[in-house]
Amino acid sequence: MSSRILRAALCGLATGLISFGHVRAHEIVGSRFFPATLAIDDPGVNDELAFPTISTFKTGDDPSAKQTDISAEFSKRITEDFAVSFAPTWSHISQPGVNGASGFQNIETSAKYRIFKNPEHEFVASFGLNVEWGGSGAQDIGAERATAYTPTFYFGKGFGDLPDSMALVRPFAITGQIGYAFPSSRSAATINPDDGSTDIDVNPDVLVWGGSLQYSMPYLNSSVKDYDFPDFINHLIPIVEASLQTPVAHTIGSGTVTTGTINPGIIWIGNYYQVGVEAVIPINRQSGTGVGVIGQLHLFLDDIFPNSIGRPLLANSTVQGRPMFGK
Repeated sequence: MSSRILRAALCGLATGLISFGHVRAHEIVGSRFFPATLAIDDPGVNDELAFPTISTFKTGDDPSAKQTDISAEFSKRITEDFAVSFAPTWSHISQPGVNGASGFQNIETSAKYRIFKNPEHEFVASFGLNVEWGGSGAQDIGAERATAYTPTFYFGKGFGDLPDSMALVRPFAITGQIGYAFPSSRSAATINPDDGSTDIDVNPDVLVWGGSLQYSMPYLNSSVKDYDFPDFINHLIPIVEASLQTPVAHTIGSGTVTTGTINPGIIWIGNYYQVGVEAVIPINRQSGTGVGVIGQLHLFLDDIFPNSIGRPLLANSTVQGRPMFGK
């Protein structure tokens, strides 16, 4: 398998599994608000719309290609603890000496069920199944023909249960995910556009994993102590994310090198939406070159439309607001 196709395959697979990117739900556990994160998914189950999410970065090709993604995601609760989502992504890829390519990536869907929630210890866990539907995207930008399935475990833990002697640590929280991605087809034959030869692509199984460390200024202000910071500061959540992928089986032609990015950034939380921006820093040459950027506008449909499209389909009560700012 050519290195160009391999990188496109791994990039497409990772994109489908973690939705690239991109990030998804928010969650409230006791007084803890877990924001929608941009690089990995989080344990939230909510009604929401992320649009647009825009990222630009340089791939691990040699020479590197510049890729720009514009995506959206709509998530809808069926019950209080179960939600489904739909996420399209449009990409433009340009490389020196090569004609640029544009088109949609494979459609991504997910189903997520919240299996545990403990307000006292600010802990939540969910299990989900992410699917990248092979053949639904443009092959010119590396969209795979094989469907990829990724059962995934998600968790979030706030440190609000620490003693008062560690008050300034209590606004910290971590989230994480670990999934195992496997394709519907182990291999596929493709025509190499450079010389017309036939390449046999072996689709590996991939461990999709990552986490985030975040410090909630809203939590500090409302649940620890009001330090009279400007209102804008009290809405910020500084965050560092890691989004990683490791081929672990059927790796002929792909190797087992872990690829991914570290994403430091910041999220501003409002009553009905949040805005986030992060740097995209590749962990090695295979992951990309230079520093990219990702930004997102995320709408809380459960707060904007609490009695209509923002409530679970199978529910009789309205949605409660989030206790973020002590109001």
